[in-house]
Amino acid sequence: MIAEINDSDEFFQKALRSRGVKRDYSAKIEALLKQMTLEEKVGQMTQLTLSMIVKGRDQNIEIDPAKLQKAVGQYGVGSILNVYEQALTPDKWQNLISQIQNAARKTRLGIPVLYGIDSIHGANYVQGSTLFPQEIGMAATWNPELMKRAAEISAMETRAVGIPWSFSPVLDIGRQPLWPRFWETFGEDPYLAKVMGVAFIRGMEGSDLASQDHVAVSLKHYMGYSFPLNGRDRTSAWIPENYLREYFLPTFAAGVQANAHTVMVNSGDINGIPAHANHHLLTDILRNELGFQGFVVSDWADIKRLVQDWHVAANEKEATRMAVMAGVDMSMVPSDYSFADLLVELVKEGAVPQSRIDEAVRRILRVKFELGLFYNSMPDAALKSKIGLPESRQTSLRAAQESITLLKNTNGLLPLSKDRKVLVTGPTADSLISLNNGWTYVWQGSEPSLYPKDRPTIRQAIEAKLGGARVTYIPGTRITRRPDSPSNSTPTNIDEEVNIQAAVEAASNADVVVLCLGEGSYTETPGSISDLTLPEPQLKLAEAIEAAGKPVVIVLVEGRPRIINRIVDKAGAIVMAYNPGNEGGQAVADALFGDINPSGKLPFTYPRSVNGLITYDSRAFETEGEHLPIRPQFEFGSGLSYTSFSYSDLRLSKKTITGNEELLVSVTVSNTGRRAGQEVVQLYVSDLVASIAPAAKRLKRFAKISLQPGQSRALNFKLRREDLSFIGSDNRPVAEPGDFDVMVGGLKARFTLK
Repeated sequence: MIAEINDSDEFFQKALRSRGVKRDYSAKIEALLKQMTLEEKVGQMTQLTLSMIVKGRDQNIEIDPAKLQKAVGQYGVGSILNVYEQALTPDKWQNLISQIQNAARKTRLGIPVLYGIDSIHGANYVQGSTLFPQEIGMAATWNPELMKRAAEISAMETRAVGIPWSFSPVLDIGRQPLWPRFWETFGEDPYLAKVMGVAFIRGMEGSDLASQDHVAVSLKHYMGYSFPLNGRDRTSAWIPENYLREYFLPTFAAGVQANAHTVMVNSGDINGIPAHANHHLLTDILRNELGFQGFVVSDWADIKRLVQDWHVAANEKEATRMAVMAGVDMSMVPSDYSFADLLVELVKEGAVPQSRIDEAVRRILRVKFELGLFYNSMPDAALKSKIGLPESRQTSLRAAQESITLLKNTNGLLPLSKDRKVLVTGPTADSLISLNNGWTYVWQGSEPSLYPKDRPTIRQAIEAKLGGARVTYIPGTRITRRPDSPSNSTPTNIDEEVNIQAAVEAASNADVVVLCLGEGSYTETPGSISDLTLPEPQLKLAEAIEAAGKPVVIVLVEGRPRIINRIVDKAGAIVMAYNPGNEGGQAVADALFGDINPSGKLPFTYPRSVNGLITYDSRAFETEGEHLPIRPQFEFGSGLSYTSFSYSDLRLSKKTITGNEELLVSVTVSNTGRRAGQEVVQLYVSDLVASIAPAAKRLKRFAKISLQPGQSRALNFKLRREDLSFIGSDNRPVAEPGDFDVMVGGLKARFTLK
């Protein structure tokens, strides 16, 4: 049972308090360290990809004994990661992990290997697993308890195949919508992302990391990765430190406070300094200021990129020294032994002190002990029965349903009655790939043969609901992958016209058109684009359909906000589906026909134009007044319902607070419509005058509540002095005396901080 969240802060504080079992392995770690040679220690800091120890491809891969002996037996490699091309069956995973751990047991000290995988929206590299909405969709639920439960299931299904470490969650902030990993974030607001991120961590790591239902997380990508100046992956960010601390650090600080065990480094640079060589970020802030106790792992080949891309090191040996001394404990090399060889040389030459090696290895060994790997590193065949349970699928469906965000509904066009004739068209209407996006069975999510055959697309779910005789499907356009280029080329997806005129003709025989637009699958560099505008074939289809004169419902299946201003006005309704996962087709159909009442709210600001990028907390004059104000297409936090809600009786416990006094805020919310619904109550604070130009408003609390028709509910929130602070020009938090406004549901009240 997933509890209802009455106060996001209540959930957040409780989650931080439930950090779980803490055992002291210091004596065992020190005893082990004393026995280890330099080469064995450096081996623990080395991470290789699976292809380095296997032969064959896809489902036919198997351990190559000679390669495994070199990696684990000779080099003592501490970690292996990834898949080799595609998701594997639970049996295949357990077989591979067993052989790896058996090889580790036979080494001189028997130190287990720490296997890591990208379980991004479920155990997405395990066939038959339960997949959830991507993080941007989970953020749209504004339901941290639901996020926590989804993460628990993801951890359980990952650990069931013998993998104890996941490279998730993404705690980058989604404030640059061009960025191809935008959909991997919890949106643009640090507070919402902080609450949802801690929910993810607590669900994955649980109260006892050594249990067979939980895995260690990796907070990524520390930090500023998501705000590249040009919007492209793995490029430069320009962020003053006070803004870095205001917007990009809070999620990671909360993750450290929640006892996350590992951190992965930003693949880009900030203000010209690559994160993998940034001692200030990795040591001064992460270690000395935040108190992080786990270990830091590089991202894929990023130490090599200090030479190849960033040119801050003349050769890989110097790059290795820079990264290790900056604070990287483990190198995701991942496809050769250069890191281990070079680091041994550096230590013998005195360029890297032995004490730094010992420090890194202590951290790595501690995580292995806390995961219970020294006592039980072998997969348990009985745990495979936990993968893909019916109740897990129901949780996934609920998450998809709660993520659906109704952005426009002219004259109550939705929900549709089930006796209407419907034309379903558009390139995302019949695609599980679009519903899931990247990190789904393969890196780019692009292999249709691996998707389950029993999960309906949007088209199939509508047909099941209405009967095939009432539904006509014509794609109109299609999204294909570029066939003549490698998987790491850009752009990857191509939009093509198929039969737009046939779709227009079919519209004349329909009562309503469900027009499914959006994106194919992508992540990282292959998803980089230079223009947020929805591709021209889709806009052409939409304009032709709208000109046919029938009511049009646009369904957006996309990982980032594609510009749609040409087609918004003539659409009768617009539904944002994000990337809702394998249950997304059912969830969309349920929302369209009223079997559920949409409750999702946008976790980002949806831009109206390609250069009109703005966030909800921008200065007021940017969205108002005479100076070419920027007006978004849809505002952060917006989302309609099939019922209506009213707010009343906003009260503050005091008009003036001093010192560390708390301020109690109360408000009453009523369901004034004719059906039950869920409302996300959002509390914002505005600092009216500050020494650094203040944001127009900042989200500080939220609660998702359920109300029956005619039902009212009073909610109470507590604000503390820290909620009124900002990062000053000296890079320190400050709460300045003055007037503040509290805003909830269109109501406003003022108080003074003395």
